[in-house]
Amino acid sequence: MAKVLDGKPVVNALLKRMHEKVEHLREKGVTPTLCLLRIGEKTQDVAYEKSILKQCEAGGVDVVRIILPKNATQEMLDKKLMEANVDDSIHGILLFRPFPEQIDDEHTRELLNPDKDVDGCTVGSLSGIFTNTKIGFAPCTPQAIMEILHFYGIDIERKRAAVIGRSLVVGRPISAMLMHENATVVTCHTRTDGVDSITREADILVSATGRLNSITAAYTNPHQVIIDVGINWDEERGKIAGDVSYEEVEPLVNAITPVPGGVGTVTTCVLVEHVIDAAERAATGEEKPI
Repeated sequence: MAKVLDGKPVVNALLKRMHEKVEHLREKGVTPTLCLLRIGEKTQDVAYEKSILKQCEAGGVDVVRIILPKNATQEMLDKKLMEANVDDSIHGILLFRPFPEQIDDEHTRELLNPDKDVDGCTVGSLSGIFTNTKIGFAPCTPQAIMEILHFYGIDIERKRAAVIGRSLVVGRPISAMLMHENATVVTCHTRTDGVDSITREADILVSATGRLNSITAAYTNPHQVIIDVGINWDEERGKIAGDVSYEEVEPLVNAITPVPGGVGTVTTCVLVEHVIDAAERAATGEEKPI
């Protein structure tokens, strides 16, 4: 039976770390503040916003909400974003994406100040990941994966890692982050032949396929650690599930993250800590490694 890499203890450890940082900042008269910039009232966005508000409250971070109508123009969004960019009381900005069709995603992301890009979506932040330098912040989900691995004392150096997925949100950043800690990484994608034969050789398997039950016993080995990033709706069971066929795989591997309760639980907490770290950078003028 695998060790379950529950996200809750990781969140508790992060909150403790965050509270210490916030206490020091408040002693200096600084209140870490996140700006949420949302267009429309999409159910998924509203639900995500509620979880962020809850986590910000737990972490001691204030929130400014900017809600534009669903028919907002690019000009309207640009104006609000630029105002948040130059507002020294705002330390982090989160853009709710995907945007409506009238909004240019690339243009908007590049308008965002990388110093306030707490979700790691700008080219500046991504360049910081791939060059292992101090620009911006890592995307929150890959950072959450690293927090889980570190918290549970899972060795990364000299380990073989397989990442399924090559998106700029998860796959490519986590591949780079694992390599920065001296893992040997193979990044698999839809055009990769023999994915299961590759993953069977991996000590660490990160799945970000977005396909329910796509990771079966054929992808695993007994000493493997599986990080399941997938969030899928299981129609048959009427609940959220990951990429991994959990009941089949869990008895066969060394450790595994659950869905829900794993990576997603930690991701929002990482976002909040990024806001705190951005406030520290602004207050001290010093940059910290991502």
